[in-house]
Amino acid sequence: MLKTLSLSLAITSTLIAGVAIAQSNPTVGGAPMLETMNIVENAVNSPVHTTLVAAVQAADLVDTLAGEGPFTVFAPVNDGFSALPAGTVDTLLMPENKDQLVKVLTAHVVAGRLSGGELKRDVQANNGRLELTTVSGDTLIVMEAGNGLSLMDESGGTSTITIADVNQSNGVIHVVNNVLVPQ
Repeated sequence: MLKTLSLSLAITSTLIAGVAIAQSNPTVGGAPMLETMNIVENAVNSPVHTTLVAAVQAADLVDTLAGEGPFTVFAPVNDGFSALPAGTVDTLLMPENKDQLVKVLTAHVVAGRLSGGELKRDVQANNGRLELTTVSGDTLIVMEAGNGLSLMDESGGTSTITIADVNQSNGVIHVVNNVLVPQ
């Protein structure tokens, strides 16, 4: 009886530990983000990234962001797109503005997998400012903001990382509260 109880406790402990590991990725908008899924698959499941997903589809970037990577994506939430001047999103989504939309979206993507801890360490090692070159060729400045990190685009606009380290099979997403606008 004691052996059975010990074995049951060992199995239960293992299962609980396995669940903790499986759930180590943060949820986004209440939706689970699975490390086994790619950037696009997880973004589609996020209720706070519907505008981003529509923009990625309109820009024909689905295959790229679902590809091998790795990528670090600073993913603006719907409210970040809503904060842009009236009509901006509708204008960007027009087929004739696809090049501009691609530039805006790829200004949120950096080649490689950069964790929040790595970003913070590198910011501290570089006197509080870290320059990243995005896939679009633009520059993002990463800075400390309280206990977290913020980003500044080339136009001086800022965005705060609200959820860091949402791991993906092909990179990592850091959820941000505003859209970064390249020059």
